[in-house]
Amino acid sequence: MQREGDWKIAKGSILLASIPGDVADMILARSDIREFGRSATIFLQGDTAHSVYIVLEGWVKLFRIAHNGAEAVVGTFTKGRSFGEAVAFRGDVYPVAAEAVTDCRLMQVPAALVLHMMKSQPELCISMLAATFKHLHALVEQVEQLKAQTGAQRLAEFLLDLCPVAEGACTVTLPYDKVLIAGRLGMKPESLSRAFSRLKQRGVAISHNHAAIADVGRLRSYVEEDRAEAWSKAQ
Repeated sequence: MQREGDWKIAKGSILLASIPGDVADMILARSDIREFGRSATIFLQGDTAHSVYIVLEGWVKLFRIAHNGAEAVVGTFTKGRSFGEAVAFRGDVYPVAAEAVTDCRLMQVPAALVLHMMKSQPELCISMLAATFKHLHALVEQVEQLKAQTGAQRLAEFLLDLCPVAEGACTVTLPYDKVLIAGRLGMKPESLSRAFSRLKQRGVAISHNHAAIADVGRLRSYVEEDRAEAWSKAQ
């Protein structure tokens, strides 16, 4: 069921943000809103990619199952984020699976509709290229984090992304369980626990699913430290 504000959220997504408003309206008018309960499967790895999704509420994770059966979290998406563009527009299969981490509502945009409109609205092509580039840039940043930051720094940056303020103190709610956070940050659960312990020295206190941050600016400075310096301080 559509709710007030759904279209505004969808229009702010990577998929639709850079296209004319009237074209976005046409796409959204022919798209469906779907609701998924926590742990529900949205699509499976290997399914034919026929849709692009925009998160209206909640959290979604994309993951792959390795040959040894281990789950590798590729990304997590929340309100205003879109996923599935590249493969859907190629008529390919999804290289990952998608699961609702929390109860969520998604806008399901038929890829065939967008491809059809691209023929009469050439500006859509540029928008789709922009969307693909932004997703690629995000993946590059994720690889850079894994290579250039300690586990505690990656965790600190994750917490900063949740902060509603740029300075001062605040408390944030962890959006999903710590096992998933560890997977998202390329860490094992035990490494995540050590990272949380190290962040205590940076003014971060964890209580259940809440993180109290004493000074957002101080935590940001820690994230931006040179890796060698961060490692020496973590010992």
